[in-house]
Amino acid sequence: MIPRFEPKLMIRTACPEDIPQLLSLASAYRDFEGMGSIPTDATDAALRRLLADPRLGAAWIAVGDGDAVGYLLGVYVFSLEHAGLTAEIDELFVLADHRGRGIGGRLLATAESEFHRVGCTNVSLQVGRGNDAGRAFYERRGYTGRSGFDLIEKSLTS
Repeated sequence: MIPRFEPKLMIRTACPEDIPQLLSLASAYRDFEGMGSIPTDATDAALRRLLADPRLGAAWIAVGDGDAVGYLLGVYVFSLEHAGLTAEIDELFVLADHRGRGIGGRLLATAESEFHRVGCTNVSLQVGRGNDAGRAFYERRGYTGRSGFDLIEKSLTS
């Protein structure tokens, strides 16, 4: 399938003024993934911290006709295993009625270019087990599962 491109779409680095739109997109993302409601105050604070400190990562927003239609958040991690700085795509989301138009691919390519520019040795991400379309999207762009490993986690906040 050839994506339909939106001629007036702009992908740009997100700034603090974008936080209300990012919060709205993050809420839609959590609904899509079945993650429950967004903790607005904590998410607002986390976005402000990320946008204020480029050592933590970066955020990009896709804007078409003045409306935010997608976003990508990437964070940096130092990894001995990967011999340096790595990137993790924390969130990538495009509103349902804007999918299939190349927006996600453009967000991903923009982020990957920046990750490379700052010296990242690799990029990783999580995709929901039931998100077959998302998995196929990433696989078409060269992402593969990491054989022999599962992601496990522990919350340090209570």
